[in-house]
Amino acid sequence: MCPNFRGSSGHTPAMRLQGVVTTGIYCRAECSARPDLTNVRPMRNAVEAMAAGYRPCLLCRPDRLPGLGFAQPVAEVAHALRLIADGYLDRATTEALAERIGYSTRQLVRLFKQHVGASPDFVARARRAHLARRLLDESALSIGEVAFAAGFSSTRQMNRVMRELFGFTPTVLRTKRRRGDRLEALDGGLRLRVPYAASLPVDRLLDYLGARAIPGVEAIADGHYLRTSNTCGYPGVIELGPSQSSGHLEVVMHLATFGSILDQVRRARALFGLEQDVAAAREHLLRDRRLAPLVRREPGLRLPGAWDRFETAVRILVGQQVSVAGATTVTGALVERYGAPVETPLPAGLSRLFPSPEALAAASPEAMAMPQARSETIRRFADAVASGALDLCGRASLGETVAELQTLKGVGPWSAHLIAARVMGHPDAFPASDLGLRRAATRVIGARKVVSARELEELSQRWRPFRAFAAIHLWMSETSG
Repeated sequence: MCPNFRGSSGHTPAMRLQGVVTTGIYCRAECSARPDLTNVRPMRNAVEAMAAGYRPCLLCRPDRLPGLGFAQPVAEVAHALRLIADGYLDRATTEALAERIGYSTRQLVRLFKQHVGASPDFVARARRAHLARRLLDESALSIGEVAFAAGFSSTRQMNRVMRELFGFTPTVLRTKRRRGDRLEALDGGLRLRVPYAASLPVDRLLDYLGARAIPGVEAIADGHYLRTSNTCGYPGVIELGPSQSSGHLEVVMHLATFGSILDQVRRARALFGLEQDVAAAREHLLRDRRLAPLVRREPGLRLPGAWDRFETAVRILVGQQVSVAGATTVTGALVERYGAPVETPLPAGLSRLFPSPEALAAASPEAMAMPQARSETIRRFADAVASGALDLCGRASLGETVAELQTLKGVGPWSAHLIAARVMGHPDAFPASDLGLRRAATRVIGARKVVSARELEELSQRWRPFRAFAAIHLWMSETSG
């Protein structure tokens, strides 16, 4: 795995899976095979099923469901899962992971068995194996290239893991792909489908992302999101948009190397919030009669996450007390000065990589084209990330996360809550002081004057623990038809 990856992770709603004792396979609950119920054992997620020795059904293909199906676990396990998704166990041991979480190895493994159904190392192997299976189905990559792309250290390792988890070697699995699985390459790029569980208003999410797209790094073109990407030291372009296959996004990767594209797939899922528990949030928010009309109008709406945690956090910090358009311009100037240029001509005006934490930590505040106090805040934030003093994977509760962020001079409640929501995946983060939120809430409740931050904070208590979902519904209500 590329050691510099900074991505994001969350957890999808629990899947309805079942293991069939007599056949040794696990299926979707609605599988047409209809096994005898006396032989069926419920499974919380795909990883638990595979760890118990079941292989995925070739009829209902449960391995092609979105994510791995983890329900919301305790904070420590959630933090460890985000680190695993970032490739941590591809460059470190389970012992090192436990130490970073603040637990003993034995404690961490016990918690994983309790909440996930498998060890941390097994989760890491399952993630690589699931991507390898999709690559075998959808791409024309050779077996060796699939192993490299999925993050395996060798073809031999992939063969062993795939036989263990799927019951067949990669070569045999490729012969079992169905008509329509394979995607033709587009302009030399690698195409993959990225599945999601709930409805997804792609155009509305692109509206949100487009208004905040960082010049030179991101762009919206022809109904697709495009951005530069640094894949293990090689710059390239990633394109995300709707797929002709329902329930999927499509990602097209124009990269110099397809090594460890597991990282790119995880970033894509994080950016579009595909791991968020939208169904649970919708059910909860519909109980509020004043918010319910917004939720019914756009049932799959969710707050976008972060392609790169540091990048998104800096974009949020630049936006403190500045309009969205103004913050976009200032962030573009920051990229122009400190971002590494991409020499190869790229589409849609893309030209640079976002600056690294080290680059911004060493930057001169006077040269950042923004008020010096804000420049100092960004420099201190970058230094904290570069040194490891600030962990953007978010191991703490929302209150602890917000408090920790605000220990950095210049980071206020608005920034801390928005970083907690978009970067660290806290579903209950809520920047109550945001003027746009206050105006939207005023319309929703029919107040005569704009509600105050304190009044909105009180109003938002009924939306817990999904206030971040309430926030995006309120924000986007200003631009809905």
